[in-house]
Amino acid sequence: MKIFNKSKILAFVTAISLSSGAYAQTPLSGFMQGKNGGNVAFSANHENYGEVYLVPEKIDGVPIFNSVTVNSFNIYASYGFSDKLDVIVNLPFIRTAGSANQDVLNDLGFQNSREGAQDISAFLKYEFAKKGNLSLQGSFGISTPLGDYKVDEGLQSIIAIGNRATTFNAIALAHYKLANGFFVTGQAGYSLRSTEVPDAVLSQLKLGWAKKRFYADAYLANQTSTGGVDILRPGFTGFFPATQVNFTRIGANVYAPLDGNFGINAGGGTTIGGRNLGKANFFSFGFVYNFKYREY
Repeated sequence: MKIFNKSKILAFVTAISLSSGAYAQTPLSGFMQGKNGGNVAFSANHENYGEVYLVPEKIDGVPIFNSVTVNSFNIYASYGFSDKLDVIVNLPFIRTAGSANQDVLNDLGFQNSREGAQDISAFLKYEFAKKGNLSLQGSFGISTPLGDYKVDEGLQSIIAIGNRATTFNAIALAHYKLANGFFVTGQAGYSLRSTEVPDAVLSQLKLGWAKKRFYADAYLANQTSTGGVDILRPGFTGFFPATQVNFTRIGANVYAPLDGNFGINAGGGTTIGGRNLGKANFFSFGFVYNFKYREY
């Protein structure tokens, strides 16, 4: 009998994929969990913005709400069915709050916050080729609303916790890692969305370093909608999920194990460009539990 315990920290790194902003990244990394490997992560995330990327220019102040704070708690799990097949599940609970004047809220019949379970997501990721330091992978995922949150409340929906759409995501990944721990991961994919929410092209580039006692990465993430309307422009009816939401975000994550099972992670980043969304800064902190198995 022997204890099966990965000697390196790589089993943890997928768990920090969502650590920097609810919409900054896909929940995927280039590292495979391995058969019977995996983890469960719990993270608290904070996001704030007081500027909004509108068309034709960025404006100071969020309409009605002045500034918006988004706090979320994520439950994330991954598991390796084999050395080549992983499953990833994520569930966020989100609270958005504005800083609107109470008299304004009373006049409009609005509230200053919204909260609840958002969308549960599940992904399958398969490594279909590996040669030397290069791994090629493909993933298919679905995300669907879990909570009964509202998106059709006019300008109140500026602080809605999601789009209330089911999405189908197909993503290709290329992951290159050297023996010294340096790695590069590229992702590109398409997100097909229900209702009036526009489809989107997703991409991400991540550079990092992963060794036994430490992990760090920096990333550039982008979403480009394939359609939609602009807020307060011709064609806008007050239904915010139908808007064209583009963004470019940069961020970084770090992770350190505490022992063979537990570790802590932190991350942060900012929005550097976008369309019909807030110019957000975000950070997070979380705990990761890594599975151990016995082989007989």
